[in-house]
Amino acid sequence: MTFTVTDLSCRRGEITVLRDVTFSVAAGEALVLRGPNGAGKTTLLRTLAGLTPPVRGTVDTDVCAYAAHADGLKSQLTVAENLTFWARVFGRRDIAPAVHAFDLRALLDRRAADLSAGQKRRVALARLPLTARPVWLMDEPTVSLDAANVALFGRAVAVHLQTGGCAILATHIDLGLPDTRTLDVTRFAATQTDDTTDPFAEALE
Repeated sequence: MTFTVTDLSCRRGEITVLRDVTFSVAAGEALVLRGPNGAGKTTLLRTLAGLTPPVRGTVDTDVCAYAAHADGLKSQLTVAENLTFWARVFGRRDIAPAVHAFDLRALLDRRAADLSAGQKRRVALARLPLTARPVWLMDEPTVSLDAANVALFGRAVAVHLQTGGCAILATHIDLGLPDTRTLDVTRFAATQTDDTTDPFAEALE
């Protein structure tokens, strides 16, 4: 499996921020998105995930699982109930591998509302393997994780790569993943004139 993006232009609100993004990620590879705040990393990930329609270009949106900034947990459900819900959404029943990968056994009966920020993050990330989707898209996935749990997350991603998946993530942390490439999104920055039309000029035509 190769995840391919071709001539993709991405919009934040009414403004195109990235233009002509082209890359591919093969099975077993990780691609790390780099660039300063506001450069378009989140916009690109949301477009890859199919949450924001592209201005133009093509992307394989049907094979992705997306982990965003928000944890997206049901606060009144337990950890086990949250994971079971997401497993069933994707036609799965066994949450044990995800529980093991993210060391969640001691938290299974605890409500999401009662978890620390780092614990919530681990539960949110544990949904990724439950999707059984080959492409993981992740936006700053290690936020709120301590060093031990960053390492735990890195191992989970490494297993995903070893089993034929690929990963695209925005992060400033070296996860020690094999076969990792970087992509600086600033090289695809759209100019201010890309979306600009002068309504007064149009009226005079």
